[in-house]
Amino acid sequence: MFSFHRVLGLVCSHVLLLSSTFAQQVAAPAVSPASLLQTSLSAQIGKAQITDVTLSGTLRRVAGSDDETGTATLQAASNGSICLTLNLSSGSHTEVANFFNAPSAIWSGPDGISHAIAYHNLLAESVWFSPSIAVARRLTATNFVATYVGHESFNNQGVEHLSVSQVPSSPDPPGVPTLAHLSQVDFYLDSTTMLPVAISFNTHPDDNSLVDIPVQVLFSDYRSVSGFQIPFHIQKFLNNSLLLDLQIQSASFNSGLTNINFTTE
Repeated sequence: MFSFHRVLGLVCSHVLLLSSTFAQQVAAPAVSPASLLQTSLSAQIGKAQITDVTLSGTLRRVAGSDDETGTATLQAASNGSICLTLNLSSGSHTEVANFFNAPSAIWSGPDGISHAIAYHNLLAESVWFSPSIAVARRLTATNFVATYVGHESFNNQGVEHLSVSQVPSSPDPPGVPTLAHLSQVDFYLDSTTMLPVAISFNTHPDDNSLVDIPVQVLFSDYRSVSGFQIPFHIQKFLNNSLLLDLQIQSASFNSGLTNINFTTE
């Protein structure tokens, strides 16, 4: 016959086992990356829609031994089309990408000669200077898959890390990087405000998509413009070295930019 204390011990053990099992069953649900992206977009633009953006400001550009300053105008449409004009002491630098029809993109330097940008360099994030459009594009498209990487520390700041890639409609051809890899963009969202503090992706030599060159863009000094939260300080790093340092002075939205604003011919 069991003693009272032995019975009590068995009951307590059973209760503890049930409590442990219940705790496992009611553990925090998996974080929805789509919900995090939607929360981030709402933090940036509220309930409004964003169809295009135009930013202008001052610029520092560092490319090898060249370290120069000037002004910049950056335009983007919600489909990823961009038109960048950098007016520097060495001359004008432009970059245009058009996604209204068949994707195409060009760049030119002070000599004015246009150079085509390879298609594999259009698959990650063309609108790197507008985090609201970068997030909105992925929420409205049907071929993006988001993964929650986890809560991390980024530059001593708590962030939610998400990785987003495109899903191919057919198997990737052999011998080349997958579409998921070429299109991968990682978002780092401030854990408190959900505003993007950084994005990262890879670019590649025009003639070799197998070579990854890391790109990281940092966003800070968010300010409200027409109800939208805009980062007024944007830094773009290429292969871990500062390439562009932008101080935004003005921003406008939904001004009706169309295909003709992003001509690559």
